[in-house]
Amino acid sequence: MVFNIALNHLRQREEAEEVTQDVFVKVHRKLAGFSGRSSMRTWVYRITVNLCLDRLKARKRQKRAGLHLRFFSGDAEGPVAELHNYDHPGVQFEDKEAVHALFALIDTLPERQRSVLVLHAMDGLEQQEIAAILQLNVKAVESLLSRARAKLRTEIERSRRNEAGTASNTASRLPSARSMRIWK
Repeated sequence: MVFNIALNHLRQREEAEEVTQDVFVKVHRKLAGFSGRSSMRTWVYRITVNLCLDRLKARKRQKRAGLHLRFFSGDAEGPVAELHNYDHPGVQFEDKEAVHALFALIDTLPERQRSVLVLHAMDGLEQQEIAAILQLNVKAVESLLSRARAKLRTEIERSRRNEAGTASNTASRLPSARSMRIWK
């Protein structure tokens, strides 16, 4: 459960393993302070999601710092932090490009929309459980999920239109709205 959540949020196996370990260390240290206002499962989910979000924010800061260093050092040709691959054992090799393209689009979503979408579509959680994990009300989760789906549909269609005249077929390999759990 914890590793899958971390992998779905971070999409890098090594980082997911590190976060999984951090979660269990934190759970062990804070267990005496667990008040029981939510289920143990929800509490562990919340810790996992929060640590993943912290890791993503740190990654974004690191990427931004690298861009600043390139700009101020005058090395405009230097390497930019490349997008990470979704290294998940359940993704077949031939699907990796399409999955990478899909996650690049998911990454454009605002943080809360992205978290709600990942928890619902990839982790299979119900809206009520997501609300408890993210400390939101159910209506807010419904709204965030609806906006995330709408924006993602728009971005997928835009990618398909933009790619129509090029040799690349990544966007055309993106799953259709009907075939994805994201839309359900």
